[in-house]
Amino acid sequence: MSDSTFDSLVCPLPITTHPRVLMAHGGGGRLMNQLIDVMFRAIFTEVQPHDGAVVTSPQDKLVMTTDSFVVRPLFFPGGDIGMMAVNGTINDLAMCGAKPLYLSVAFILEEGLEMATLWRVIQSMRQAADAADVKIVTGDTKVVERGHGDGIYINTTGIGVLHSKQAINPSQVQLSDAVLISGDIGRHGMAVLMQREHLTFSSSIASDCAPLTRPVMALLEADIEVHCLRDATRGGLAAVLNEVAAVSGFQIDCSETAIPVDSTVQSLCELLGFDPLQVANEGRFACFVAAKNAASALEILQHYDLRAAQIGTVVNGRPGLVSLQTEIGGSRILDMPSGELLPRIC
Repeated sequence: MSDSTFDSLVCPLPITTHPRVLMAHGGGGRLMNQLIDVMFRAIFTEVQPHDGAVVTSPQDKLVMTTDSFVVRPLFFPGGDIGMMAVNGTINDLAMCGAKPLYLSVAFILEEGLEMATLWRVIQSMRQAADAADVKIVTGDTKVVERGHGDGIYINTTGIGVLHSKQAINPSQVQLSDAVLISGDIGRHGMAVLMQREHLTFSSSIASDCAPLTRPVMALLEADIEVHCLRDATRGGLAAVLNEVAAVSGFQIDCSETAIPVDSTVQSLCELLGFDPLQVANEGRFACFVAAKNAASALEILQHYDLRAAQIGTVVNGRPGLVSLQTEIGGSRILDMPSGELLPRIC
């Protein structure tokens, strides 16, 4: 967490004199109460001291989502499980056209987890929430026996206010819609894999983990006719395109050369036998907009990431099919990912 304002904070539990690791026990007890009081509440200052949180709401429609996050290793280039949990939940709300307001956080901690590791994760979560102007207002903590978890599992629930004037989901996709991607793909999955397997490469790869609220709100505020938004997480861009094609009942035609992939990611995928279109992302989304708004939408997305691109079009072909025009001029079917995806990755 370089350049973080939280780096200078000292863990409030004196690790040199206090037990360095968590011990499995029930939800109560002196150690758990101390852990909650002096560690979690030191960072999540908006958390209210009971099992639920009373939050104020504008006179608008609320959107609610929940998600669970497991990743191995807990820390990887460009992010960690804490940052991923906050951003991932924020992004789920954004994909509904909602501005995130509040989060709840529940931790499943494995016996033996070092306090310093937990402290680093929750500082990262607070930093991510502050950057997105979101408040973490309630939560829960449980400890499981050693060997029954990968150190930390995190569950989050998010609440946001709907900003879209129209429904945003795959069933709203229309014929001739332009398909855009908000940036280059595949970096998160490859960054996690390289860290996990201790792989070295000529160039480093950092996860794309990031909140997506700002580009989405910019699209909506510009009155772009947005029909569908989907973040390309587990299963990558291929999963998103196939899911949208199946629900909408249209065919989606894409150009392989138009899809932005970092050269290092591409080389590593070729070396290890992965398709970058099926590799997970944590800060990228596909956007389906009316053809008349394609140029304006792309300009907005490129304000946030110059690698954003228009990659395809919705056509009246075979329902549910995703066709990919290859670099050599042919075409192939882009299937839904099958088999074993990278485990413990999001």
